[in-house]
Amino acid sequence: MGIRRKSRELALQALYQGELAGQAGLLDFEEFCSHFQVNKKAIPYAKNLLDGVQEKREEINQLIIKYAENWRLERMSVIDRNILRLAVFELRYQEDVPTTVAINEAVEISKRYSTDESGSFINGILDAMVKEKISGAEIRTNTV
Repeated sequence: MGIRRKSRELALQALYQGELAGQAGLLDFEEFCSHFQVNKKAIPYAKNLLDGVQEKREEINQLIIKYAENWRLERMSVIDRNILRLAVFELRYQEDVPTTVAINEAVEISKRYSTDESGSFINGILDAMVKEKISGAEIRTNTV
């Protein structure tokens, strides 16, 4: 498993823990990491993802709501909701992450942390975003 995958999983775990604790985000990511055996190389990108998702949270949530037909954000599982947030952040703001990689990583992480149906659910939402290209510049369209 690559460092970026570990970073994404670490960011997901931090978002999950923060949401369950009733916070929009973690107060201290370093403290969170100190409670687990964390690959130190995974921390910088995980922190980048967390900071980005927190900064752009409302915009990201609106994009998810737009493409999650017949699903309110609150109805989604905490895991699926946060996997989508991370993936949308990467699709929209991380120019060094190809579109196909961002989607594939989200689907693979969902297979590990969520239900059997989550991979298809997440793929469908992200695929719809990319196909429509969300008003041109909203989602990058680079591929591998």
